[in-house]
Amino acid sequence: MMGFLLALTTALMWGVLPVFLKVLLSHTDAYTITASRFIFAALFVLASLALSRALPHARQATGAIWIVLFLSTFVLLINYVTNVIALAYVSPATVQLILQLAPLILMIGGVVFYKESFSRLQFFGAIVLFVGMGLFFNQRIPVILSSAVESIEGVFLVVLSAIAWAAYALTQKKLLMSFTSAQLTLLIYILGSFLLLPFTDFASLLTLSDWQIFALLFCCLNTVIGYGAFTKAMHIWDTSKVSAVITIAPVFTYVSNKLAIEIAPDIFIDAQMDMLAYLGALMIMGGAMLASIGRKTAKPL
Repeated sequence: MMGFLLALTTALMWGVLPVFLKVLLSHTDAYTITASRFIFAALFVLASLALSRALPHARQATGAIWIVLFLSTFVLLINYVTNVIALAYVSPATVQLILQLAPLILMIGGVVFYKESFSRLQFFGAIVLFVGMGLFFNQRIPVILSSAVESIEGVFLVVLSAIAWAAYALTQKKLLMSFTSAQLTLLIYILGSFLLLPFTDFASLLTLSDWQIFALLFCCLNTVIGYGAFTKAMHIWDTSKVSAVITIAPVFTYVSNKLAIEIAPDIFIDAQMDMLAYLGALMIMGGAMLASIGRKTAKPL
């Protein structure tokens, strides 16, 4: 039961996150938002590891591992930043649905790079997901192309974000051989913060409204709570079950976006969808869920 609640918490936090990011994007940029989240999370994890006397040290890894750490941080930054920038072009619901490609790309990467098996259920789930994508974008692409507030660039940015997240996840197996998950998280947040500093505009945060300050604090807490719940759920529950629960995140995005439109129609846009697009959205989530449930244990490195 605890594993389910933790996975559901992750789905909720990740599902509503795009709405709060959209609020911030109207006043500041993706680099500053991401840097703020990284710095906040780094300080939180640093305090936790310092109290438990478990801080990482240079002797834990070879030079090659440090290179992999840099690459892992770089692709994660691409994931974070493009995910936020895309919200300026398409609705939060569309962003979250396209991101369901990420677990599938990860599975394919696991087969290619780690020789993991690809079960029949995973293959069927992948087919359902791609058919769902076809149905969803059969209606959404023409709407986006003719829209004055949405743009096709957003779709490409989210696909890039999904690829970057999968690349980041694929590096974790190598890195977790040298660091604990908490140590790795700390190193990535610190390195990511430094890489983002030249592109940030922290002065813009000084003029945020009360609502925008709340949104920023929520996004920072979301980084810690969402990933914290995800890590804990993965530790005490089956990976396939956690992944399956997380696939419902787009539902939370859709509901929260609908509420946000009622509150701030000048900031948020509705994802105009017909019945085929709704069916496609359900198939995307269902396909991702089937692919997750069908995951087999990876072969040892």
